[in-house]
Amino acid sequence: MTLFVGLGNPGSQYENTRHNIGFKVIDKLVDDLGARDISKTSFQGKLYRSANSLFLKPTTFMNLSGKSLQTVKNFFKIELENIIVIHDDIDLPFGAVRFKKGGGHGGHNGLRSIDSHITKEYLRVRVGVGKPEHKSQVSDYVLHEFNDEEKKVLQRLIEHVVKACKALLQEELNEVRSKYSLKSIEGLNV
Repeated sequence: MTLFVGLGNPGSQYENTRHNIGFKVIDKLVDDLGARDISKTSFQGKLYRSANSLFLKPTTFMNLSGKSLQTVKNFFKIELENIIVIHDDIDLPFGAVRFKKGGGHGGHNGLRSIDSHITKEYLRVRVGVGKPEHKSQVSDYVLHEFNDEEKKVLQRLIEHVVKACKALLQEELNEVRSKYSLKSIEGLNV
């Protein structure tokens, strides 16, 4: 069984923020695959299933994402190598996509929470959302919506990440890396 986890914050005020790119990818995967809702209160998140894949959107808020993930991991006895976390990454330009196994959290509080609950040895799908000019603006930046230029290509970016996630079910990580890593969305002028 493979568990895809999209990071984000619950609530309509966060729905279209940069921090919620993981939720958007999970929503598209669930829709594309016709996954059914199998959520339980104890999971502390929205959980969907399609065949041998689970899709989780923790509703604990970003800083506590690891609690929800650990509960689902333990309930379904999922191995670390079958966990794929999709998250925003300010260290990548908007539209970049990278794949990484293990490593540090880079200041991302959702990853920090997950690392403390299940260790660092899971696969990450890092989706670039760009970076604010000053480090003091990071929190405000990720909790705001994409700008108008980014919104024009956001759906293309989400669809690309969804294709990569589907490929991870059938192909080796290195193959997916070579096919789906992006420096940016082609033709993007932001």
